[in-house]
Amino acid sequence: MSNSKDCACGQAPALIFACSGAADVGEVADQAARRLSASGQAKMFCLAGIGGRVSGILKSTEAASKILVIDGCSLDCARHTLEEAGFREFAHVSLGTIGMPKGATPPTEENIARAVGEARQKLDSWPGGSCREA
Repeated sequence: MSNSKDCACGQAPALIFACSGAADVGEVADQAARRLSASGQAKMFCLAGIGGRVSGILKSTEAASKILVIDGCSLDCARHTLEEAGFREFAHVSLGTIGMPKGATPPTEENIARAVGEARQKLDSWPGGSCREA
């Protein structure tokens, strides 16, 4: 690969990578991503495949029209995983920064809907395609 950024546009899907950690906010992030995926607005994709550097998953992610990352807590593990794989341009939601603290945010319908709303807003307002630094 070259050192330039290759950006993909057009027919490629928007992809969602979510924290699915053991904390309550991990479940909220995961459920929000699943709902967005079920709605057809974006496709939930495998964060573990990014961390494991699975070539097919990396290539599909490189070709995405948009990338959304949803983190449950302030550790931002999902964001860090994409960054460690070389992805730099993506929309990011961290539930803790929108008033959903770890250990005090059960995966209720209300909390999941709130996370979905925030994620939709990020997807709708984020203009870029995905880019990965080689």
